[in-house]
Parts: sequence; structure tokens; C-alpha cells
Amino acid sequence: MSTPKPNKSKLNLYDAVMMVSGSMIGSGVFIVAADMTRILHHPAWVLLCWAIAGGITLLAALCYGELAAMMPKAGGQYAYIRRAFGSATAFVYGWSVFTVIQTGVIAAVAVAFSKFMGVLFPAIDQPIKAVSFLGNWRFSDLTTVLVIWFLSVIQMFGMQYGQYIQRIFTGIKILALIGIIAVGAGYYLLYSKTGVISQNYNPHQNLSWHSLLGMFSMALIGALFSSDAWNNITFLAGDIERPKRNVPLALIMGVSLVTLLYIACNGIYFLLVPAETIAGAPQDRVATVVLSQILGPSAVGIMALLIVISTFGCNNGLIFGGARMIQAMAQEGLFFKYFSYDNARGMPSRAMNIQAIWASILALSGSYGSLLDYCTVTSLAFYAVTVSGLLYLRIKDPLAERPYQTPAYPILPLLYIFMVLLIIGFLAWNKPLQVGFGLGLSALGLPVYHLFIKSNRHV
Repeated sequence: MSTPKPNKSKLNLYDAVMMVSGSMIGSGVFIVAADMTRILHHPAWVLLCWAIAGGITLLAALCYGELAAMMPKAGGQYAYIRRAFGSATAFVYGWSVFTVIQTGVIAAVAVAFSKFMGVLFPAIDQPIKAVSFLGNWRFSDLTTVLVIWFLSVIQMFGMQYGQYIQRIFTGIKILALIGIIAVGAGYYLLYSKTGVISQNYNPHQNLSWHSLLGMFSMALIGALFSSDAWNNITFLAGDIERPKRNVPLALIMGVSLVTLLYIACNGIYFLLVPAETIAGAPQDRVATVVLSQILGPSAVGIMALLIVISTFGCNNGLIFGGARMIQAMAQEGLFFKYFSYDNARGMPSRAMNIQAIWASILALSGSYGSLLDYCTVTSLAFYAVTVSGLLYLRIKDPLAERPYQTPAYPILPLLYIFMVLLIIGFLAWNKPLQVGFGLGLSALGLPVYHLFIKSNRHV
């Protein structure tokens, strides 16, 4: 069986930046500030937390740029880990991405899409009574599954369709964030909220460095989750023009853009609304509470529409990136060969199908929500593994071509690894079950790997 001729269409630098930005911006920036404020209490700490999360993500992007330029092919992070540490570690990473990280986030984003579609169309939240065997399922459950499959099927028809979706919806998301920032700043200048500022930025209680680090480690989960999925572009390196140049540039530009937007947007939140109101926002819909100050009741529908657009565009990038990684594993002999082929339009349709099936199961199981903490912790752990691979490859393969090199090497990679280990350590202290489950599920990939390799030897 031969692989069909691939599609010649490629993503340019603009598309790559849109893919990074679009995969990062989901619903988090509109919601997680509530939980972060409940943990940290003071707006200054919340804004610092967003800045730290952006800085950590940018450190990783600067390191990944070297690996992306060194190995400009589809598979991205999976390929980097395999070259540095071998097929077993790469399989454990791929197993984690497929079982929890990528599919879990796809499921969660799809559920957020349906949740806010229910604000626009309340009938979606009604139970399905016509089909009794579905039990307590609602039309929102079907909407969740449909959006996963709709985006998967659309992309199977050719890269240009996913490309158009990413350009349009990411553009709208970025403009929406800029709009919130501009409207909020204009409202503040016209109707000075000095009372809110003095209330939000009054002197705060002194805390020990240990207590503060523990609080930051927990609050960072929300900010890091909102900033995650930036690495999806590395899975698509084989689909990008001039990947040795454009992938590192897209990583740095996309992460920097989103980080600045996140900090500015949260700054507006605390300019207009007291921290106590943000911490107690109904269903954590912080952006809705803030816009209601300016637009009144219509803000509810406007924010719901923006989050629907945001989550739709976010899942578009996640679905394509995840499928390319599954395909890369299959091509390396670490997954069923059936999933290694493109369709006639050059798209990994078989990998998209299995990914959509599992993401749909997670979404309908009702357990995906509790996996968000596990996803973020597991992602951070493998980011640290990958950056460690950068250090190891400098020693193992010093003569390899490196069109782009990580600045301030080895300080930046070592700083990133230290910060991630510190965060995971504090989280393990405060949330041992969540951290243990997430890392334990990843470790389960090792016996699965040996079973898979053993079964292949008997084929």
C-alpha cells in the first residue's frame, strides 16, 4: 500500500503565528482570573502570575526554537524526545498526549464551546427526551461531539480549510481581546474608577516566601493552562514553509503576542471591577462581569459569542496538531501502521478519526473536567523533559546543524527546568492526588510500550 501524493499547500509564517496564537487563546483568559484571585487575593499578584506564566512559556518557546530548526519535520516534540532519549520515552510522551493531554484539552474546549452556545441558544441545555437510551444526555452533549467531528472532517478535505478557519477565527479572537482592552481603557479614562483602583491596590498582607510560592504554584495552573498548546506548531513543522526559520519565529512571536494580550486584558479587569467581585464572578465568567459594567445586560450575549468563536478556533489548531503527532508515532512504528497514512488530499484523516473518537469519549464521560489539572502538570513535566533533551543533544550531537540557537545557553534551559520542577514540587505538596494521577497515567505508558513492541515482534 503506497501513501497518496501529499498536498503541496504549506502554511506561511503568518499562518504559523496564527496557529500558535489560536491554539493558546481559548476560554481561559475570560474565566481563570476568578480562581487565581481567590488563591492570591491581590490583583498585583494575579498580574504578576500572568507575567510569570508568560515568561515561563516564552523560555520554553526560545528553547523549542532550536529543536524545531534542528528537526524541521512533522512530529515536533515527539520527534525531539525520541532523538534525545529514545523510542521508549517518546512513546510515553505520545501515550500521554493521546490519552490525556491533547484529547483531554480538545474535549474540555469543546465542552466550553457547548456551554457558551447554551447561553446563546438555551434550548441546547435541554435533555434529549426523544431517545430514551441516552439517559440524562442533553443536546449540549451532542453539540460537544459534533464540533469535534465537524472540525476534524473539515480538515480532512484539505489543509486550506483548516488554514482559513485558523486565520479567520484567530483574527477575530485577537481583535476581540484588543477590543476588550481598548473599550475598558476608554471607559476608565472617561469614567475614572479611582475608587476601584484604591480598593484593589491597597497595601496587602505580608506573606512568607514559602506561603507565597505555594499560592503561586496553584494559581499558575490556570495561567499556564490558558497559555498552553503553544507547542502544537511543532507537530506541523512538515506542513510549514521554511520550517527552520518560520517555526522558531512563530513560537516566539505567537507566545509574546498572547502573553501581552493576557496581561493587558487582566489589567483592564482590575481597573474596572473590585477584586472581590472578580473572585465571586458567577460561573467564573470574569470577562462578562467586566463588560457588564460598560455594556449592561447585552454583555452576557456578546461574551458568550466571543468565547464560542475563541473555543472553535482553538480546537481547530489542537485537532490538526494532535493528529500529526499520532501519525508521526505510527510512521516510526510506535503505533498501529494503519494511522501512518495521509488521505488523497495529504491530510492525516485516519489519525484524526481515532483522535476524534477518544476526545468524544472523554467529553461524554464527564471526567474530562478533573483531568485539566492532570493535563497541565503532565504537559509541564514533558516540556521539562524536552528542554533537557536540548541540553543532552548539545553534548550527544554537537556538530548537528542548528540554524537557530537558544540565546543565553545554557542559562535559559536550566532556568526553565528549575522553574518547572519548582512548580511541580509545590503542586505535589498541595495537590498530591492530582499530580500523582497525572504523572502515574504517563508512567503507565511504559508497560504499554513494552507490550506494543513485544506484540509487533510476533507479527
